[in-house]
Amino acid sequence: MYAIVEAGGRQLKVSEGDRVNVEKMEAATGSEVKLDKVVALINEDGSVFGSPYISGAYVNAEVAGSGKGDKILVYKQKPRKGHRKLNGHRQQYTTLAIKGIQKGD
Repeated sequence: MYAIVEAGGRQLKVSEGDRVNVEKMEAATGSEVKLDKVVALINEDGSVFGSPYISGAYVNAEVAGSGKGDKILVYKQKPRKGHRKLNGHRQQYTTLAIKGIQKGD
């Protein structure tokens, strides 16, 4: 059984035992998090899809840690003006360990 959940503006396919990276969350390492924006539940019996979310369904997860992604460089230049600008960015993320999936009503 797996679920499609929305977290941090993205949709993720998760199943029990997975570890996923989501946008940085304000939660301490080791704390429990409930992801309640479940878009779809798929198992061997069939599929359930929400419109937009399944009421009562949620995914239990534990915060396993946090970190920063790879550095990307943003380079801007205006032709014939002598203007150049170089910026770097490292996106912060939170790692979640999926503990279980609860079906809705």
